[in-house]
Amino acid sequence: MTPEFMLITFVLFLAGAIAVPIASRLGLGSVLGYLIAGIIISPLFTVMGVDILALQHFAEFGVVMMLFLIGLEMNTRELWEMRSKIFIMGGLQISLTTMAVMAIAMSFGQIWSVSLAIGLVFALSSTAIVNQTLKEKGLSRSDGGRSSFAVLLAQDIAVIPMLALLPLLAAPDLIELILIEVLEHTDVRPDDDHVAALTISLVEGLNGWQTAIVTFLAVGGVIVLGKYAVTPLFRFVARAHLRELFVSTALMVVVGIALLMTVVGLSPALGAFLAGVVLASSEYRHELESDIDPYRGLLLGVFFITVGAGINFSLLFDSFATVIGITVGLITLKVAVLLLLAVICKLQGADRWLFSLGLAQAGEFGFVLLSLTVANAVLPKGVADILLLVVALSMLLTPVIFILYERVIAPRFTTTQVQEADDIDSNAQIIIAGHGRFGGIVNRAISAAGYETTVVDYSSEQLKMLRKFGMRVYFGDASRPDLLEAAGISEAKILIVAIDGKDTITELVSYVTKTYPNVHVIARAVDRNHVYDLYAVGCRDIIRETYDSSIRTARSALEALGATRNDAQQMMNAFQEIDFEMMIETASLHDINIPIAQNEAFIAKINEMRDTWEPQLKDRMQAARSKKV
Repeated sequence: MTPEFMLITFVLFLAGAIAVPIASRLGLGSVLGYLIAGIIISPLFTVMGVDILALQHFAEFGVVMMLFLIGLEMNTRELWEMRSKIFIMGGLQISLTTMAVMAIAMSFGQIWSVSLAIGLVFALSSTAIVNQTLKEKGLSRSDGGRSSFAVLLAQDIAVIPMLALLPLLAAPDLIELILIEVLEHTDVRPDDDHVAALTISLVEGLNGWQTAIVTFLAVGGVIVLGKYAVTPLFRFVARAHLRELFVSTALMVVVGIALLMTVVGLSPALGAFLAGVVLASSEYRHELESDIDPYRGLLLGVFFITVGAGINFSLLFDSFATVIGITVGLITLKVAVLLLLAVICKLQGADRWLFSLGLAQAGEFGFVLLSLTVANAVLPKGVADILLLVVALSMLLTPVIFILYERVIAPRFTTTQVQEADDIDSNAQIIIAGHGRFGGIVNRAISAAGYETTVVDYSSEQLKMLRKFGMRVYFGDASRPDLLEAAGISEAKILIVAIDGKDTITELVSYVTKTYPNVHVIARAVDRNHVYDLYAVGCRDIIRETYDSSIRTARSALEALGATRNDAQQMMNAFQEIDFEMMIETASLHDINIPIAQNEAFIAKINEMRDTWEPQLKDRMQAARSKKV
């Protein structure tokens, strides 16, 4: 390991460690923090002579890992349900954007082959930035987020034919110019036959149908091996009880799949996603997620830094008006195309804008395609350099666009979306706000007991699926006062708050407890601190979403250690009593406007109680035991 390598690594990590926390604290998100870090260290890398493009290609493996983890979170049924979005919505987005960009480029005097190449490059969006930002902001499961992911997946699939098509667009005059330039700057002569490049390909030299067979065999191999071989492999490795061996095996699987996809001419990210979907039902799914996720985050961070560092500022300043004009024009054009698709595919409300704005940038595969166009004499290097700058700048602006959506567009749209909610004609006295993994179980249990419920949820895709099973559910934002009134909140006996978002839950509970004091509010708390927030705004029936499962897990552990079911239950009852008493006693000191870590009175009370609480808890737990465990 050379000092130069260690210096580059140190600078990358230092820049990220400083810029990202500052950006996150300012509400800008981690992606924009990494991009800014790259811009800041760009002059230093230039002085050091760092090959940023090579570093970027290495860091792109973070995108491969990200797609693998996304695949792990899905399953084949869920992917099948998205098929129309992937192929219809994704296909239309790629086609319409390519044709629109091609038409504009030809109107500016470019020949059709160059215009088509530019259109294909600009049709793609950034899988890395969009998916990471959607995940950070909790928008991945929204209709707009799912539609965005479907289009991104279609684009990853489309990269394959693009890689095959672009070399066919080569301009003969440009090929001759490139050859002359190479010969002038090297000692290679046209009759040299000893110069060769190391390439690994399973499809080189094959005709079309042979390539197709090899490709299908590779994809089939990934599916079969993922389903029948990878799980036994992990089971074998797990017997060694060495975590580092399991991690290396997980990385080996991802790298191996990416390599296989690459040597048959497919996108490594697409292959990794496919493998993730196959392994989604594996018993080692969660272990794989926890092992690979740190490497994904690390490599994605480096990738974003290289995007920022790769911006050619001298070219930007020399061609400022041209670059900015193309960048703004590209984003505007893509927003227009995506808005049209959103209307056609009946995306509604804020989801329409999330989808349209989120995919308005060019993508990281644009770097790959532009390098290919220059190498194959499709685009002149001067044009490609300008386009590389446009791709990088559009990616740089994406986090800013998301901030614009989150702070300006979404709030306004939420307050004006009265007509888009369903007309609620239910007279049920139980209202359930949210029908996800938490609210769905609550609704099933209450309905099974013979009570009628009014279910309101903000995901039209989720409600469409529920209606197929005959469930009576309504679309709308349950945090809006007018929709609550339409749902019958003034006559309701119970409101069960099962929506996502800590702040949204707190605001809804606060409004209902103050405006409708006769309604019994049962609220979902995301963590212990959230319990204090909900208590402070007047809720007295608070359910921590992971508390009961944690208690049951501890009880099972005690049983495994030799306690009887009754003894284990009695001990956990004692724990719950002490925990409840402690929370009630400290709740009065909680101030919702002051972070707990800065609430001196609260911290002092906890420290004061600890000396008596812990011995008291141990005494009660011991008293609950009828025999030694």
